[in-house]
Amino acid sequence: MSKFTPILPGKTIGLLGGGQLGRMLAMEGKRMGYRVVCLDPTPESPCGQVCDEQIIGSFEDLDSARKLAEQSDVLIYETENINAQVVAELEKEHWVPQSSQILSYFQDRREEKTRLHEAGFPVVPHRIAEKAEEIPAFIEEIGCPCILKTAFGGYDGKGQWVIRQKEQWEKIREELKAGPWVLEKRVELTTELSVIVARTPDGRKRSFPAAENIHQHQILRASIVPPRIDPTIVAEAQDIAERITEHFQVVGLLAVEFFLVGKTLYVNEMAPRPHNSGHYTWEACYTSQFEQLIRAVCGLPLGPVDLSFPVVMINILGEDYEGLEKLIPHLPEEVKIHIYGKKEMAWRRKVGHLTIKTDKPEQVLSLLEEKLGWDSLK
Repeated sequence: MSKFTPILPGKTIGLLGGGQLGRMLAMEGKRMGYRVVCLDPTPESPCGQVCDEQIIGSFEDLDSARKLAEQSDVLIYETENINAQVVAELEKEHWVPQSSQILSYFQDRREEKTRLHEAGFPVVPHRIAEKAEEIPAFIEEIGCPCILKTAFGGYDGKGQWVIRQKEQWEKIREELKAGPWVLEKRVELTTELSVIVARTPDGRKRSFPAAENIHQHQILRASIVPPRIDPTIVAEAQDIAERITEHFQVVGLLAVEFFLVGKTLYVNEMAPRPHNSGHYTWEACYTSQFEQLIRAVCGLPLGPVDLSFPVVMINILGEDYEGLEKLIPHLPEEVKIHIYGKKEMAWRRKVGHLTIKTDKPEQVLSLLEEKLGWDSLK
C-alpha cells in the first residue's frame, strides 16, 4: 500500500500505548468506524477498556509490537515511553507515519534543545551535562535559580530538580542516577502557553487555538482557552509552532509548550502526540486533537478547529478524586466529566479531567479552590 493511500473507516488502527491518550484516540477512532487495537503492559488499560483488542506486552518487546503491527493498517504511538528502536524495526514493513526518528528526537532533551537552537528557534539559556562533574561549573555559568532535568524520561515534574542556590548541588548530587542531563536557566514567567499543530504526510498543516496553562508542582493543572494575553503574542506562538512542525517534518501532531517572559516567547518542550493541554478540543472545537491525529495519519482532510466557546480544562489527580466524587451531583451543568478508568487513584497522577464552558475562568478556578481545597490556580 502506498503511504499516501487513504486509510478508510473499517481498517485497523494500532496504538502503541494504552493510557488515557490512547483511550481518547480509540474512542474517536471507533466513532469514525475504525477497528482499534492497542499494546500496553497493563491488563485492562484505560485504552484497552474501550478498544477492540488489547495486546498485553512491554513497549520494549519487538515480538509484541510486531503482533500489533500485523493486525494494523496504520500504527500510532500515544506516548514517548516507546522504544524508538522497536518503532524503527516496525517501520521497515509497516506504516508508522509519526516515525522513529521524530520519536528519538523528542525522547532526548539534549537532541531537542540542540536542534531547536541550531534552527534559530528561541530556547532558554541551557547547558548539556554528560557527567555529573560538569554540573557545578554550568550552575556558575547559568546562574541560580536553574532547573536540572534528566535528558531521558521524566514527566509531570519527575526527573527534575530546582536549584535556587548553588549550595543545594551537593544534596541533589546524592539523588542523581546516571546522566546525561540538561541544565536550564529558570526564568520569571508571565505565563505558559501551548499550541498543537496537525500535519499530514503531504505537508498540510492546521493549528488548534492556543491554550494558557497553569502548573502546580510542575504538573499541568488547568488550561484556559482563549489565553488571557495579547493576541499578537498568541499569533506569534502559533507561527513558531507551525514552523517547528514543518522544520522537523512531523506527521500527525506536535504539541509545542512555551514560556512567556514579558513579551518574549521561549520554546520549553515538545511532544509528537496528543497533549494534555489539548483535551479541551474534545468538546470545544469542531474537530478534537484525537480525531485530527487520525485524520492526519490516515490521509483524510484535516478538520476545522474553530473554537466553539471559551473553555477551561481542569486536570483531576488521584488525590482529588474522592473529594470530586462527592461534588459530581452538584456540579454546574456546563461541566463535562472525563474519568480515564485507571485502577489506582495514585497521588499526583492524572486520572481524569473536567471541561467547563465559561467566559469567566477566574470564577471557575476560585470555585475549585474553595470546594476542593486546592492551592491558588491564579
